[in-house]
Amino acid sequence: MIIATFNVNSVRTRLPILERWLKDKSPDMLFMQETKTKDEFFPDVAFQEMGYRSYYRGEKSYNGVAVLVKDRAGDVDVTFGFDDGEFSSRVLTLRHGGLTVLNTYVPQGKAITHDDFGVKKEFLSRVKKIINRESSGLFLWLGDLNVAPEDEDVTNPEDKHNHVCFCDEIRSTFKDTKNSLIDVLRLFNTNSRVYTFYDYRVKDALTRNIGWRIDHMLASPSLAELAMWCSPDLEPRTWERPSDHTPLVAEFRL
Repeated sequence: MIIATFNVNSVRTRLPILERWLKDKSPDMLFMQETKTKDEFFPDVAFQEMGYRSYYRGEKSYNGVAVLVKDRAGDVDVTFGFDDGEFSSRVLTLRHGGLTVLNTYVPQGKAITHDDFGVKKEFLSRVKKIINRESSGLFLWLGDLNVAPEDEDVTNPEDKHNHVCFCDEIRSTFKDTKNSLIDVLRLFNTNSRVYTFYDYRVKDALTRNIGWRIDHMLASPSLAELAMWCSPDLEPRTWERPSDHTPLVAEFRL
């Protein structure tokens, strides 16, 4: 089973890229973040024509999570939000047989002095409860997690220690949150300059490889044993009107 995660930064704007990429790569499941559209405007018909079922929850111009599931993948159960329904446009849980996938768009936090930084830490504490409950089975936490956990996950780390996605406090919180989960990309790629986010504001960020690794796939030990490969796909970042993120893709023996 091929599983991908992609912060699309507007699913409607990025539809031509998604149509091209899905036709070429044909993942069994694509989890998306930052879809930025109300549910009534989600382009589910376009995905149906490509053989995908869509499950989504979004807002106008902000947030939004979704998953596309190949028809051949079979039945799935999809829910949104934490157990109390909060963050329904940032949290999606999919269950498929014995597999559970948690797709999150973790709040960025704005700044370490901003109230939203506390919201980010509380969000991660709620994710930790889910991980503690689910990680004894086949469990995958993926998405735009808005944390670069190690120095090698960002260009010029010495300049970013006060950044809301890289400061010591959030890296420590993230490490505690993921607990025993295994970084699937690092099972197959130890290259210190592998990134998933290339800022629009940085000139020639992709060609100069100036980026961040803030999109992740973190697997329970039992699922990590079934991983066959994992890699970011940089090609869509070179296409016309790209997202500032790249897809992260992995294959599992499921």
